[in-house]
Amino acid sequence: MTDWKAVAVGFVVIVVVGTGGLALPVVGQIGAGLLGGFAAGYLAGGTLGNGAWNGLVAGSISGIVVTLFAALLGSLLGLAGGPLGGLLGGVGVLVAGVVLTLIFAIDSAIAGAAGAWVKG
Repeated sequence: MTDWKAVAVGFVVIVVVGTGGLALPVVGQIGAGLLGGFAAGYLAGGTLGNGAWNGLVAGSISGIVVTLFAALLGSLLGLAGGPLGGLLGGVGVLVAGVVLTLIFAIDSAIAGAAGAWVKG
């Protein structure tokens, strides 16, 4: 069962830490996913599976939101290269965003299970 309060807290942690983690592109984003997933799993508690599920949902939602925002921004900036530039810019960012979403989801699920284990 999804604990939406835990997911919301995990989402906020991922976005805040991920924004600050832009100085270290890969490490900052993975760290954000780990911290947010841990927060979601800890707040949700219960079994390891429950913590992992809530961490996964928090990571996935944050990855999707970041992907949509980045794809929109890439499309708008790409319009300087004409319609084809906007399309290629948006699609390229969207593909990178799918990878980012998977990274957020996987590490958040692992950290969510750890958070539930620590609470349990």
